[in-house]
Parts: sequence; structure tokens; C-alpha cells
Amino acid sequence: MGNSDRVVLRVGGAEARDFLQGLVTNDVRKLDSGLVYAAMLTPQGKYLADFFLVPSDDGVLLDVDAGLAPGLRQRLTMYKLRRAIEIEETDITVTRGLGAPPEGAFADPRDPSLGWRGYGGQHGEEADWDGLRVAACVPQSGVELTPDTFILEAGFERLSGVDFRKGCYVGQEVTARMKHKTELRKGLAVVDVDGTASPGTEIASGGKVAGTLFTQSRGRGIAYLRFDRAGADMQAGDAKVRWPQAGQGDV
Repeated sequence: MGNSDRVVLRVGGAEARDFLQGLVTNDVRKLDSGLVYAAMLTPQGKYLADFFLVPSDDGVLLDVDAGLAPGLRQRLTMYKLRRAIEIEETDITVTRGLGAPPEGAFADPRDPSLGWRGYGGQHGEEADWDGLRVAACVPQSGVELTPDTFILEAGFERLSGVDFRKGCYVGQEVTARMKHKTELRKGLAVVDVDGTASPGTEIASGGKVAGTLFTQSRGRGIAYLRFDRAGADMQAGDAKVRWPQAGQGDV
């Protein structure tokens, strides 16, 4: 079963890897070991798109959310300048499954629970992907990941989506400063949810805004929290929200 929510772009040409290395948050050289999860940022360090870099015989494939693909392709073309790079949309279908990757597929680098991704016609399978995502606190393009997102607040270090030793890329200075000079006061966390609320519902704690509730599954949810305000007794619309780590110090 294919994933119609994804588009696969191809960045081709002899300079494809060097070109991407100067743009994305992760080290493109890791393609020699499998999939690379990465993002493109604005010069101000905010999220533009997240995607998987996929090794290919004729360049690098980018597995990206279908809604973000046109903008990503346009941004890559803008940076291309006079370099001998081709950027095109392919008809490759993305498939997903759990367990060990079949021949030609790759383990999802974000979390072992998310199984594998295939680009060569491997037979995919149904799974509770939202439930798995929530349990592992893995954000999704266009839901938890928005143009206001700073990737470290979204857990990209834990998700193997950023490399702090690779050198310069667009937005690198802001990201490095957040890593080395500040303590994160906001970010994504898994919360317990009693009831339901629309994704994007504001979370209140003690009469103050404590964050936003996003994807929910099986009584849990991914929330963007202000850690200094989040607690064990919060409200998101009609749903009760509890952050299990409240009062435990560092998160």
C-alpha cells in the first residue's frame, strides 16, 4: 500500500550531495548508511520542511510531505544558482511497514518503533501510525511542525534529524545557539489526555496558556508546552490534559 501523502523529489547531478550538504540540518554523508532525516530552515532558523534523504544511483531522493513538496522544490531551485543540479518530481511511491526492512527498504531513522520506508515497490502494510507517532513523540509535517517551529523544540536532536558537527547550513547559527547557549523552555512532549480536542486546541493551566494540543491517540497526545507553566492538571477545550513529567525537573 502506497502513501499518497508523500512526494519523492530527485536532486540529480554530480554535485547533488555537496549542494544538499550546505542546505539541510543533517550530514548528507550519512546516506552511505541508509535514510537521513533532515529539515530545511529559514535563515532565521525556523522550519520550512522536513524530509528523508534517500540514497539513489542517480543523485539523492527527497521523501517529503505532498503539501510541502512544491515549496521545497522552489526553495531548492532558488539556491541552485548556476550549479549543475537537476531537481524534479518523480512518480516513486513511498511504502511503509513494521519490523525488519524488506530488501531495498530502509529503517526509519527517527525511532525504531516506526518501522521501515520503501521506495522500490515494496509491499506496505497498515498500522496505527498516529498511535506509534504519539507514543514516540514524533512530530508530523503540517501538524506539530509549522512555520513557527524551531527544530530543537520539536525534538530533532532526539529524532536524529540534526548534526552539530557537519558545518554550515541555512539556519545553522540560530540552531547551534539554541543548542549551546540556552535551556529549552518550550517544546513537544507526550501528555495524557482524558477526552478529545481538535488538533491546535490551546492548553490552559492555572488560568494561563501553557501550550497547544496536537495529535491524539489512545488517551495520549503530542503537545507543545511551556515547561514552566505545564502541570499535572491542565485543560484543552473539554479535554483534561496531564503532563506526567511535571515537577520532575529537567525534561
